[in-house]
Amino acid sequence: MRCRVCGGELEKRILDLPFKVGDRSTIVVNDIPVLQCHQCGDIELEDPVMARVEEMLKTVREGARLEVIQFAA
Repeated sequence: MRCRVCGGELEKRILDLPFKVGDRSTIVVNDIPVLQCHQCGDIELEDPVMARVEEMLKTVREGARLEVIQFAA
């Protein structure tokens, strides 16, 4: 696959990524499978992975300022 930003080659990687939830919460999700461009570093999440992350973010306790959760397929 090619990067949408620069056209470089995408590589499968496992990363920890932060997500902003609401105005004040940041959630770090560990070990997410991503596609990362080896040229510019842009990151893409495949649709099933993003859907799973969205479901996981819905379970975060309200009022958390910073929380770290583990990706689970």
